[in-house]
Amino acid sequence: MKISEMQEHVNALSIKQGFDKSTIEQRALFLVTEVGEMVRELLHVSYHPDHENIKEIKDRLGLEMYDIVWNICELANKLDIDLEEPFTKKMEINKTRSW
Repeated sequence: MKISEMQEHVNALSIKQGFDKSTIEQRALFLVTEVGEMVRELLHVSYHPDHENIKEIKDRLGLEMYDIVWNICELANKLDIDLEEPFTKKMEINKTRSW
């Protein structure tokens, strides 16, 4: 799925569910909350790398990553930012960047 398609999907679901009523400040807080939830799952992987349910933990981790991307798309939509352009621009910057 392309970034623009993700943004369109997020926009449609956001309108359908009424999430589009949140402010950019609220959306930023939701994003930070999701990052915290992802980190909690990462800690499970770090502290229990041989845990028999590692696949289940990684599945939850993937879902938290989705929530982060979703919130970034929602924030970009609220700010009228098409993420395709900055992604392309940043990829070009990174090609010549000294690391």
